[in-house]
Amino acid sequence: MDLPVFRYHPDPIASGSIVPWDEACPCCGEVRGFAYDGPVYIEGDTPEGLCPWCIADGTAHEEYEATFVDREAFAEGVPPAAAEVICTRTPGFDAWQGEGWPSCCGDAAAFMMPAGLAELRARDRALEGLVLGHIVHEMGISGGAATRLLDRLNRDRGPTLYLFQCLHCGGPRFHIDGP
Repeated sequence: MDLPVFRYHPDPIASGSIVPWDEACPCCGEVRGFAYDGPVYIEGDTPEGLCPWCIADGTAHEEYEATFVDREAFAEGVPPAAAEVICTRTPGFDAWQGEGWPSCCGDAAAFMMPAGLAELRARDRALEGLVLGHIVHEMGISGGAATRLLDRLNRDRGPTLYLFQCLHCGGPRFHIDGP
């Protein structure tokens, strides 16, 4: 069974937000083979094992008033309609202190993956310089502190780089968060 398509999170299995699951979804009652493994913002108990289909079609949002990304996560320039789709019909991702969702070309960027320096280098070594530029120019960290932060990026222990890609120009965008 093919997963639903998420415009702003194109490969939620690779990013770790969708995992294999052999139990029924609490929303639709179907055993679909996959479940969401990320943040759910909801009043009351969080249902475990929501299927990607209930997220994609909005059923999980309607049934539980659930959102999957904090509404405060969006960068300036994200259109309200895109933010609504991301919050209510798109798998989010676990961040240490809070998600950040960048924009580019007048739209929200697509979340690709959490990464440390090793994953970043494996994906594309040219990204390393762009991330260092982000640390210096966007985060306001310079000199040796910027290089140390870059060197400490770690997918599992933090600080973690969250890699995004513009849906229009294809350029990378970043969010860095840590414990």
